[in-house]
Amino acid sequence: MIKKEMIAMLLAGGQGSRLGVLTERVAKPAVAFGGKYRIIDFPLSNCINSNIDTVGVLTQYQPLRLNTHIGIGIPWDLDRNEGGVTVLPPYEKSTSSEWYTGTANAIFQNMSYMEQYNPDYVLILSGDHIYKMDYEVMLDYHKANKADITIATMPVPIEEASRFGIMVTDETGRITEFEEKPEKPSSNLASMGIYIFTWEVLREALYALKDQQSCDFGKHVLPYCKEKGQRLFAYEYNGYWKDVGTLGSYWEANMELIDIIPEFNLYEEFWKIYTKGDIIPPQYISSDAVVEKSLIGEGAEIYGEVHNSVIGPNVKVEQGAVVRDSIIMRNSVVGEGTVMDKSIIAEDVIVGKNVVLGCGDENTPNVLKPAVYAFGLVTIGEGSVIPDGVKIGKNTALRGVTTKEDYPNGELVSGGVIKKDGDRA
Repeated sequence: MIKKEMIAMLLAGGQGSRLGVLTERVAKPAVAFGGKYRIIDFPLSNCINSNIDTVGVLTQYQPLRLNTHIGIGIPWDLDRNEGGVTVLPPYEKSTSSEWYTGTANAIFQNMSYMEQYNPDYVLILSGDHIYKMDYEVMLDYHKANKADITIATMPVPIEEASRFGIMVTDETGRITEFEEKPEKPSSNLASMGIYIFTWEVLREALYALKDQQSCDFGKHVLPYCKEKGQRLFAYEYNGYWKDVGTLGSYWEANMELIDIIPEFNLYEEFWKIYTKGDIIPPQYISSDAVVEKSLIGEGAEIYGEVHNSVIGPNVKVEQGAVVRDSIIMRNSVVGEGTVMDKSIIAEDVIVGKNVVLGCGDENTPNVLKPAVYAFGLVTIGEGSVIPDGVKIGKNTALRGVTTKEDYPNGELVSGGVIKKDGDRA
């Protein structure tokens, strides 16, 4: 048995359905972010920057790209003989085959992984948030309060509080009330879904609740521990933290990276964000190109105009094309003369020549999923092809290899959807 003071369990199996076609083929933590990164790079980088060298990554939905990206953990210095990073998918037991049915159930199914390290503490993380946090400081707070559980929290606007687990604390920081997504919140101190458990407390709670259907930390484990009188403390975090669970928040977080003084800084020496680096050529900006206030990935070729946008590796923006307020992920092509406004283009997309994206009325709701495809955005799924000369309105979604016949009068009107390879969007 290898003794570790604290190990991390990173929950990365989520489908991310509110990201629509962006997560049709990939798990949310594997979605590209900030040009060269993927969302999971941020909690993994936080771990190694916090001197946590043992991380279990729990995968489930569409894990291929996530598994390929993580590999044996080399970019994050997590390729260790003792510990390191381990991908933990659900697996068939001798008596049953069981998917992960809740956050706590997923951790419980990997009890043997945790037990081999006999940790003093277990850090539970989500794989789909953008932030920088020193988990060692949170652990010091946990120890100082002789806590059984410490929950990272942050203040949120009271009108948004019903989306979160909400804490009420006393003057020492001890949690006196815990409400999971309350209709009428009594506080604005929200759980970030980051927990430090003293190992014995976590183990006892998971075994006690092992038969609970869809066992979840917020709904089941935390209330169970509080009712037992255990010491729950709130660790208040005041830095940048973004749940990029909707297309609007995902787009917004990317756009914030290109502010003159970004609130979330990717260039800090003392807290680097690591990622798997591809061996690709440097970016090329032609003499006729115009690039303004944008992030441009390695291997990108820019012959047209790019304004206020995030361009991933190996993207090609052809001559006469104009890209504004958009995110274009790796290996995609924007054809000559195309004009693109406020669009999210997934990986390996080909946009034809003289296409217009982001025209029309942004108040028109999406016909299929008005809560998902909103914010005035155009969202194009991975591997899609858009033919020359068509127009695509706002609050739209498109996935698949499309032809001119798919566009009545040459247009996908605002609020419309085209999907060519399956019945989900």
